[in-house]
Amino acid sequence: MPASRPMQSLGRRIQELRIPDAFNTWRIIYRTDPDAVLILAALSKKSQVTPKWILKACVRRAKEYDREQGQA
Repeated sequence: MPASRPMQSLGRRIQELRIPDAFNTWRIIYRTDPDAVLILAALSKKSQVTPKWILKACVRRAKEYDREQGQA
């Protein structure tokens, strides 16, 4: 069963969804907005720690989306 957890260190409404399969555990980092679901990153992960460059990219992508939507 997939498990989702908040990633408050990245921003409000940002979650990490963990989906295990036979070979990998997949991670989808996403944000829910009233009118959209923003997929910020999707990756296969073998360790508990998410690489810092991925976390920084997620924050940057969320900020870029907000700027484009006039929400910043």
